[in-house]
Amino acid sequence: MKAMILAAGRGERMRPLTDHTPKPLLIAGGKPLIVWHIERLAAAGFRQLVINHAHLGDKLIAALGNGALWDVHIDWSAEPTGALETAGGIAKALPLLGNDAFLVVNGDIWCDWDFHRANALADRPAHLVMMDNPAHHAGGDFCLSDGKLHLAGANSANNTLTYCGIGIFQPAFFSDVPAGAAMKLRPLLDAAIPRGIVSGELHSGRWVDVGTPERLAALDRELS
Repeated sequence: MKAMILAAGRGERMRPLTDHTPKPLLIAGGKPLIVWHIERLAAAGFRQLVINHAHLGDKLIAALGNGALWDVHIDWSAEPTGALETAGGIAKALPLLGNDAFLVVNGDIWCDWDFHRANALADRPAHLVMMDNPAHHAGGDFCLSDGKLHLAGANSANNTLTYCGIGIFQPAFFSDVPAGAAMKLRPLLDAAIPRGIVSGELHSGRWVDVGTPERLAALDRELS
């Protein structure tokens, strides 16, 4: 199985830190956020990685190269200025990801979910790792019941969970994304979940959405 790390975002909420540094290269616990992912993916047996880039992508490539330092191979998927959002970026990278299920990881999170689990989930059209709602996303995203995700209804505010930015997908899940289009992942999920084809699981370990300088500093203190 291949893995894709999403690293093309501008990181507006992290400015001024991201004015000169791509968000995934910001340091926490002595190493860039994206290197935590690469090391854990390599330890789980992933050898073929795809990383997309747009904002300051040359700095990402200069820092990570072809991945040989971590005994992996990195293919780079370049996107235009402004990037293509999550679904658009994944769709553009499909020729590099191949015909089998693949793992997707947001480049701006820190999470201890066990990447070894991904291969056992490769038969699902889509599978999302969910977390209890953090204070900064109290409304959550979806509900989880019997291993299936459900859209949040009017009376489900207290039962929602937050998508943590780790998922396993079949290439066909992105077949309707127009070539080169910028598109978020949420519309695809909103259309697929009522069809009962999106499974999920609750991760009870550690997860940080490193969305602000304050959360980056807190994670840095924790990991250090």
